[in-house]
Amino acid sequence: MLLRLPALEAKGVRRSGVCAWQAFNDDPQLTFAPKWLAARYLVIEVSKADRQLDPRLYLFYGEEPQEVELRPTQSGLYAIALGGFKGLRRVRFDPSSYPSSFELRAYVGYDEAAVRSFIARRLKSAGRNGAPIPTCETIAAPKHAALADVGARAVKIRSVSQHYEQVVGMASAIFSNAPPWGEKSPLISFICPVYNAPQHYLDQLWESFRIQLQGAWELVICDDASTSRATRDWLAAHRDAPSLRFVENATNGGIAKATNAALAVARSPFVAFLDHDDALTPFAVDRIVAAIRANPGAEFFYTDEVVANEKLAPQTYFFKPAYDPVLLTGVNYVNHLSIFKRERLAEIKGLREGFDGSQDYDLLLRYLAGVAADRIVHIPYPAYVWRRDGKSYSAQFIERATANARRAIAEAYGDSMPIEPALDKNLHRLGCERRDRSWPKVSIVIPNRDSCALISRLFDNLLHGTDYSNIEIVVPDNGSKDPQTLALYERMRAADLAFRVEIVEEPFNFSRQVNRGLRLAQGDYLLLLNNDVEVLSADWLKEMVACFDFPDVGVVGARLLYPDGRLQHVGVIAGLGSVAGHWYCGMPATYPGPMGRLFVRQSLSAVTGACMLISRKCFEAVGFFDEEAFAIAYNDTDFCLRAGRTGFRIIYTPFATLRHHESASRGSDETAENIDRFNREKAALRAKYGLTTYQDPAFSPYYDRGDGKGKLTVPAVLPPERIFRV
Repeated sequence: MLLRLPALEAKGVRRSGVCAWQAFNDDPQLTFAPKWLAARYLVIEVSKADRQLDPRLYLFYGEEPQEVELRPTQSGLYAIALGGFKGLRRVRFDPSSYPSSFELRAYVGYDEAAVRSFIARRLKSAGRNGAPIPTCETIAAPKHAALADVGARAVKIRSVSQHYEQVVGMASAIFSNAPPWGEKSPLISFICPVYNAPQHYLDQLWESFRIQLQGAWELVICDDASTSRATRDWLAAHRDAPSLRFVENATNGGIAKATNAALAVARSPFVAFLDHDDALTPFAVDRIVAAIRANPGAEFFYTDEVVANEKLAPQTYFFKPAYDPVLLTGVNYVNHLSIFKRERLAEIKGLREGFDGSQDYDLLLRYLAGVAADRIVHIPYPAYVWRRDGKSYSAQFIERATANARRAIAEAYGDSMPIEPALDKNLHRLGCERRDRSWPKVSIVIPNRDSCALISRLFDNLLHGTDYSNIEIVVPDNGSKDPQTLALYERMRAADLAFRVEIVEEPFNFSRQVNRGLRLAQGDYLLLLNNDVEVLSADWLKEMVACFDFPDVGVVGARLLYPDGRLQHVGVIAGLGSVAGHWYCGMPATYPGPMGRLFVRQSLSAVTGACMLISRKCFEAVGFFDEEAFAIAYNDTDFCLRAGRTGFRIIYTPFATLRHHESASRGSDETAENIDRFNREKAALRAKYGLTTYQDPAFSPYYDRGDGKGKLTVPAVLPPERIFRV
C-alpha cells in the first residue's frame, strides 16, 4: 500500500483542481519531504499534460543537490529508491521549463513489492483505457539494486560515455528488430584508404561494420602499397570476408590517389569515406539508410561524430548544426561522416591531389557548389567514431593542412578573395571587407534618453574610431531633459554632420522608439546600435557590411563583450529556455564554442538588437518592430525570426567585436510591473513561434535547451533529419 504525500512547497505553480496544477512561469517546482515519514520509496505520477514536459528531479543530500534528467513526456511514473541516498533531506520535482498544465500525484511506500505492484497496475490501466503508456523511470544510487528492472534507470549524465550509451540505446530500440536489407546490391559504399595501419585499428574498424545492417553496405579498402607485414597479413586474412572488397596500389600515392582507386570500383549509389584508424558507431548504417529513404531527393548527407581516444573510448562529441554554407567558409564542420552521390563524385573526378591534410575539405566545397541547400541533410546521430590520437596527417602537419584548406576555399569563392586566419589561426576568414568596393550608406539608429556620457562616447567612437565614412546618425530620443545631452545634440547639428535627432516624450517603448528612427533613416543599410556600446576596432562596420556578400543575408550581428571581457552576445538560439537566449553568454572571450564556431562567421536564427545591421531590402520585406507584443523585450528576436521566415539569412560575425555596457542607461527591471510585462512578452514570443518544442537548426537536439553552454541531454526520441531553411 502506498500513501499520498502532499507537496511541502510549491513555486511557480498553482492548483487548478484536486490533483491538477498549472505552471505559470519558466521554473515551476514542487518539493517533497518523504524523510519525515521515514519512507523508503517516493513515487511521482504525472499525467494529462497539455504538452510534452521536460522534467527534472533534484535530490537534496550532501552539499549540492543532484540533478537527474528525466525523459520528456506527457505522462510519467518516477519511482525513487530513497534508501541509497544517504542523508537525503528532500526531493524537488520540476515538471517543465515553460508554462504548462498537468495532473500530479505523489506517494510514499515502505515495501518494494508494493511499489512494483502499484506501477504495474498503473501501466496496465493506461494500456487498457487507450491512454498513452506512461514513461516509467526509476531513480536509485549507482550501486543500489532496488527496482532494478522497473522501467528505465534514470541517471545523472556525468560523462560523454554515459550519454553515448543512452543515445545508442535509443537507436537500438528502433533498429534492433528492423527487417534485413532487401535489395540485391548495397546502398552505400564505404571507402577506406589504408597504409601501414596497425592490426588492432583494422580489427576495430571491421568489427564496427560487422554489426551494421547486413547487405546495405560494402567496405572498399585500398591498400596504398603498405610496407607493414602486420597490415598486409590482416588484409590477406580478410580477403574473402563478405561485403569487403580490396584494391591494391602498386606504389604509394597518398590519400587522394588511394581513395580515388577505391572509388573507381564502388558499386553503390551513395559513397562515404572513412579513415583506417576510425570506426562506425552501432546502428550507423540503419540511421543513414532511414535518412536516405526519408529524403529521396537529397544529394548529400552528413552525421554527428564521437571524438574518441586511442582506445576508441568516447571523449567528446562534434554535434553539428543543419547545413550552413557561411560556417563552412570558416571551418570544415561537416567532416565525418559525409555521404555523397557516387555519380556526382564521378562528375567532379573525386579527390584532388595536392591538398594533403585538407583533401576532404576541398572535395566538400567542390561537391556542394551548386547543390541546393534543401538537398543537403544533417543526420543528428553520432554515426562516426573519430580516433583523435594526434597521428593523422592534418594533426602532424597542421600548417600545411591549413594552407591547403585556404587554397581550396580561395578556389571555391574566387582567387581574388583573400583568405585570412579567423580568431583561431587554424580556422579561416574570407576577407570580404578587404576587397576593393564602394561602401553603401549606413544609417546608425541610436535610441537615447539623456545619458550624455554614454552617447557622447559613442558619437566619438563613430566619428573618430570607425573606419567608415558613409554614415548618418539618427537618434530617436525618448524625451531628454538633461541640458548636457541637449547641448550635445546642438553641437552635432552645427558640425555639418549627417545627423538627425527627433525628441518625443512618451512612455518607454523600445520598439516604438526604434521604429521612429527607422522612419527617419535614409541609408541602404540600417544599423540598430545601443547607446551603451563601445567600439574596440576601427574596421568593425566594414566587416558587418561585407557580410552581406553572402547570399540571401538580411541581418548581421556582432560579437559583444561585457566590460570584464566575458562574452555577452555571440548569437541568439531560438527555443533556449523555451523562449530564446544568448548561447555561451558569460564564457571567456577566448572560448571557441563547439568546433570553434564562435571564432568564425555563421548563420543563426537571431542576433541582438544592441548591434544589428539590417539591409533596406530586408526591412522593407519584414516591416517594423512589433510595438504591441514586444514593446521592450524580444523585439529583435521577433524581427529576426520574421526575417528568417521571409527567406533572409541572419549572420553572426566575431570579426566585429564591441564592448557592451548592458542596460547602463536604463533603470532596474526588477519591479512587479516590469516582471509582469517581461513574462507577457516571453509568452507572446513562445506562442507565436511554437518555441516550447522548437529545435533551432543551429543548436544540437542533444544540447539541453535550458542551458546555453552545451550541456548534454537525451531527447525523448531519436532526432529527425534537419535542413537549414533560410
